[in-house]
This record gives sequence, C-alpha cells and structure tokens, in this order.
Amino acid sequence: MIPLINICKETQPYIYMVSISHKLLCHIKVLVAQNKSILFYFNLLTCTSPSVVVNLQCPTTQICVSKCPERFLTYMEIQFKYKNDSKYWTYYSQFCRTTFLKPVETLSQVLLDNDCPSAIYPSKPFLQRCFPDFSTKNGTITVGNKTVFDDGSGKTRNAAELRIAANGINKALDARAIGVKVFEDYATTWYWILIGLTIAMLLSWMFVMLLRFTAGLLFWIFTFGVIGIIAYGIWRCYLEYSRLQEHPGSQLNVYTIGIQTDISMYFRLKQTWFALMVILCLLELFIILMLIFLRDRIRISIALLKEGSKAIGYIPSTLIYPAITFFFLSVCISYWVVVALYLATSGAPVYKVIAPQGQCEHENKTCDPVGFNTTEIAKACPGAQCHFAFYGGKSLYHQYITTFQLLNLFVFLWLINFVIALGQCALAGAFASYYWALKKPDDIPPYPLFTAFGRAIRYHTGSLAFGSLILAIIQMFRLILEYMDKRLQKAQSNISKFLKCCLRCCFWCLEKAVKFLNRNAYVMMAIYGKNFCKSARDAFNLLMRNILKIAVMDRVTDFVLILGKILVAGCIGVLAFLLFTERLPVIIEGPTSLNYYWVPLLTVIVGSYIIAHGFFSVYAMCIETIFICFLEDLERNDGSAERPYYMSQSLMKIMNKRNVDTKKQ
Repeated sequence: MIPLINICKETQPYIYMVSISHKLLCHIKVLVAQNKSILFYFNLLTCTSPSVVVNLQCPTTQICVSKCPERFLTYMEIQFKYKNDSKYWTYYSQFCRTTFLKPVETLSQVLLDNDCPSAIYPSKPFLQRCFPDFSTKNGTITVGNKTVFDDGSGKTRNAAELRIAANGINKALDARAIGVKVFEDYATTWYWILIGLTIAMLLSWMFVMLLRFTAGLLFWIFTFGVIGIIAYGIWRCYLEYSRLQEHPGSQLNVYTIGIQTDISMYFRLKQTWFALMVILCLLELFIILMLIFLRDRIRISIALLKEGSKAIGYIPSTLIYPAITFFFLSVCISYWVVVALYLATSGAPVYKVIAPQGQCEHENKTCDPVGFNTTEIAKACPGAQCHFAFYGGKSLYHQYITTFQLLNLFVFLWLINFVIALGQCALAGAFASYYWALKKPDDIPPYPLFTAFGRAIRYHTGSLAFGSLILAIIQMFRLILEYMDKRLQKAQSNISKFLKCCLRCCFWCLEKAVKFLNRNAYVMMAIYGKNFCKSARDAFNLLMRNILKIAVMDRVTDFVLILGKILVAGCIGVLAFLLFTERLPVIIEGPTSLNYYWVPLLTVIVGSYIIAHGFFSVYAMCIETIFICFLEDLERNDGSAERPYYMSQSLMKIMNKRNVDTKKQ
C-alpha cells in the first residue's frame, strides 16, 4: 500500500534521512533484521512543518524497529542512569540508528550525527508507525498520563504540540494513500474513460448536425422558460407582499430598521417584496418588447444557426481541425517549458542553510552539502541542514535570467495566439468558400479546408503574426499587473487598490474587444485576401453598420453553444455516474471495487466538456463567418443577374429577397 511500510516489512533494519544536493534521499542499509516492521520517528515535533504535506515526508531521521517505546526517557537521563543500571541503555539503544556499547557521545554530537533520538515517549503502533499514546484526562490531552514533558534538548513541550505533529504525519499519509488510490482507479477505468470520451465526441457531432432542425426549438423553449420563471417570481413576490400587508408589523420600512448585517431582516419588509415585484415586472416587460421588436433579427439568427450546421455537414473535415490545433498548442507549450527549464537550471546549484524553526544566525547563508555536518555552522545550529535553493551565478548572463524568462513567456503567448489565429483564418476560408458557392454543394471547391489552410500559411502569415502580437502584448500587461498585485498586496492603499481594479477591468475589456475584432478581421482576410489592418478596418465598419444584428446574433449563438456543451457533458456524466456506481448491472457491468468513483467520473465530465468545446468552437467560427458573409452579401449584391444573392433560400425568404432567376421561375 505505502512503499515505506513495505520496506520495513522486508529485511531492512533502518532507514535514515540525509540532505544531499537539493533532494531528500532515503538511504537503505540492507542487513539481516527480525520483526522490524514499525517505523519510528526520532523527532516527531519536526512534522509540524508545512512541507510535510508537500513532500509527503517528515524531515527527521526514521528507523524501523520491532516495537514502539513505552516510557519517557531522554538521552541526557540515560547518560546518568546507565552508570547505575545498564538495562536503561539496552532499552534505549534499540531506538538508535547505530549500535553503541554505552552512551559515550554528548547530546550535541548525537543531534549532529543523528545517531539516537534526543527523547522517547510512550507510543503505540498505528499504520505501522509509532504514534504517541494520547489520552484525555479532565478534558486535557495527555501522553502517558503527562501533559508536559522534556523533549531531550532542554525544552518543555506539551501534549497538544505533539498532537499537531502527529496530525501532520496523518495528512502526509492520507495524501500519499489518496494518490495511490487515485492511480489505481485510473488504471482500472482508463478504457471506460476513453469509451466515454468517444461517445462525447459522437454526441457533439450529432448535436451540431441536428442544430439545423432544433436551433429554433431550443431558443424558444429557453425564452419562454425564462418568461415563465420571471412570471412565477412576480406572483411569488405579490403573495409575500399581500401576506406582510396584513401582518401587525407591516408599517416597518428600511429607514426604521437601518443597516442590518442579517440580510434576512430585509425580506421581512413589504417594501422589499414590492421593489422585487416592480423590478421583475420591468424585466418581464423588457424581454417581451425585445422579442416583439427584434423578432425578425431573431429569425435571421436562427436561420444562420441552421445554415452553419448545413455548412459543417458539407465540410465535415472542419470538425477534425481542433485536433490539429491541439497538436500545435502542445508543441508551443513543450517549447516554452523546455526553454524555461533550461533558463532556470543554467548555472551552478546554490545551497542555503535551513535551520529548524528558523532559530539560527546562519539562516539562508550559502553552504556546501559535502561535509556540512562537520562545519562550524552545523555545530552552532544543531539540526540545521544544507538544502538546495536554486541555480545561479554571478556572470552578466545570470543577472538577466529573469528578463529572459519574461521574453520566453511573451514568445509563448505570441505563439499560442498565432496558432489560434491560424485555425480561425483557415476555418473562415473554408466556410467562406461554402457561402460564396452559388449552387451548393456543386460549386464548393474540393478540399476547402486544406486549400484555406495552405492559403493562410502562404499569404497571411505576417498578418496573423501581427494580430497575435497585439493580443500577446495586452495579455503580457495583464500578467505583469497580476504579478505586481500579488507581490504588493500587503503594501497597497485604498487608492492603489482602486486604480488596480480599474486597470484590470480596462485590460480585460481591451483583450475581449481585440479578440472579437481580430476574429472578424481574419474572416475578412479569408474573403478578400487583404492585410490585417485593412481587414480589421473593413470588419469594424461592417459590424458598426449592423450593430443591432450582431448583438442579437451573439446572444442567440452563445445560448445555443453553452446549452450544447452542458447537454453533452451532462448526458455523459449521467451515464458515467450510473456505470461507475454499478447501477447498470443488467445492461452492462462496469468497473467494480473503485476507491473513489468521482475520480473517473470527473475526468469523463471535464473531458467531455473540453471535446464539446472543441466541436462548438468550430461551429461558432462557422456561424461568425457565415454572418459576415451574409452582411457582405446584402451590401454588395441586389439579386440581379450580374449581382445575385449567395444566401440560402430560407434567408432570402426571411429578408424578402429574391434573385432574378428565381423570379423568372
């Protein structure tokens, strides 16, 4: 179960911990041992360090013993009692790392060499480890019927401190055991997880294909559902207002009770429910009026959603493109990680002195791990250790390591945005070729996605890099702002906090606006082949001339996509829950004896959502491209033989447009 227990159960008599380089290594001396299967900690009080949970190990010497100590003894007591009775040393020496005939070393030398514990106290074996024998006496925690004891170094400790240290070990054991169990669950259910993700991919594809038939139904179900919920809220507020109207204390108002920390006090006032009823009535009226006056634009949005689903049906290869984007993103992330690691480890290792509880004048000074225990620092600070801190140097290159890391981060952001921009431009080119085909699907060029990808690489690389550069600069400023906020959080005044919030909000809005404008600029690039600046200008002007249509289109599209992602992840999550909790034994027998069924369940749900997001990101780009083409079609063409409309028949019907050929027919 836990490797350390297995080591003790075999033929290893003891394990001791030493600090070499920047790692805590466990050296195992293999000798013939009998029944030494319990782990004993020299100084359990060191296990209160926060690093115990991080490193899953207590920073003290640990040996394997045959039984736990049953009494209080310190090394200093043994030195005196040994002279009268050698049995004391015989008992105490079984908890030492090295066998001595008598306690000849001084206490400071024992602590320096880690040969023996400075003190032992009554313990019991638990999880193959010696834990203090705690008990409660009159509500006070005791160890061996003592509330305070000598820790062997001249300090008086209490049982509560020992309990905190024991809890630290329990946390480490729990974290390690949980990690092992999680790995076992993944090993048992990995093929079921792959099956679930495959089903999620098929469901996402089916949902995209069915949107041409269900987009309008989904939107109106959602809209009338919202109207019904708000109407119920109005009715509920009216009932509460009527009930409080007849209440004896109905004359109370907000001014009477003043400012209250208990929010529920305000819901006992009729004014609160009246205000909520008015707000909900205004919201209900606003939604109904918007539906009445924007009904034509909503019909256009739904028709475009259906047209997008039809376009993906004619160009199914676009649904595979998220895998290509994922591959390119993986390459960029790997490049950034490798460069960051090379920069971080370029130089000689630097070691620092770390003392227990920081009580040493040599704390954080550089040291040499080789022979550190024989230096003056180790003698002046018992228990101090020489740990690896970082890689560094004094050359000009090492002084600019931080600058190089920032440049590497900026290049990483630039590359990530370039890969995303390349995918958007390629998809926009493929879907634009679908829209501008007069007779669909006969006039759609062969391999539209491959052709659009090659065209983007050959002609638009510079434009994509420029647009990505602008976005990377904004994101870099946001990261620097967040870093400064974390470092200067304690030294901030109210004015600086206000300015920080304003800057954060401005940069967030700027990033969203630039992303939106870039995406539409890439669509214009794919249509006309112009550079980034001209395409961004044309896209901005076109969008501003149709701002109301864009607002409606975005809201309808966002709703459908979010609903689709939740639907896919929810369906797969329900099936996975029934499978991993063994509630489908009649249909299919799933994995049994799982430690934590929520581990594979959450993996399947999150993975399904990511897969659905990949599919619907293609769908969103398709809708946006068709919408831009639709607006361009309305402005450039008039339905004549020389300038026919390229939109579908359903869109022509909604817009009351016809081509000349259609009129003749």
